[in-house]
Amino acid sequence: MTVWLVLGGARSGKTARALHLARPYAPRTYIATGEARDDEMRDRIARHRADRGPGFLTVEEPLDIVSALTHADGRGAGIVVDCLTLWLSNLMERGRSPEDEARKLVNSFRSLQAAVVLISNEVGSGIVPENALARAFRDEQGRLNQTVTAAADRAELVVAGLPLHLK
Repeated sequence: MTVWLVLGGARSGKTARALHLARPYAPRTYIATGEARDDEMRDRIARHRADRGPGFLTVEEPLDIVSALTHADGRGAGIVVDCLTLWLSNLMERGRSPEDEARKLVNSFRSLQAAVVLISNEVGSGIVPENALARAFRDEQGRLNQTVTAAADRAELVVAGLPLHLK
């Protein structure tokens, strides 16, 4: 079992890289954490489905990705989780502890047999957000990325479609 974390900014090529890393495995599962709450998000979800094409079983799970990982697990399997950033937003919106949920996630890595590729945004490289909620989200995202990177076997930062090896 190998766990990758693929980090990057918006439209950096993170998802394409994650799908590439998962292609050698079978069966393949795509765990989607986003929720189609408006037309823009519905369009994004449709684009992601078209981009990954056939060959991935899609599981929509905005909160309990540990259960989704466990259910999709198996020797030789590949699992893409897209993405930890939306997952974090969902957790915060529902008042769940990001720290507790991150701990559960990384603890689950030890029992998985599948190759897992987690996607997350790097949001801390820009300006300091104006409002307290955005600053809290940025800080939680940074902590989540650090926690997952520490537990992952490999980590990459994708910039302009190019993966940069971090770990």
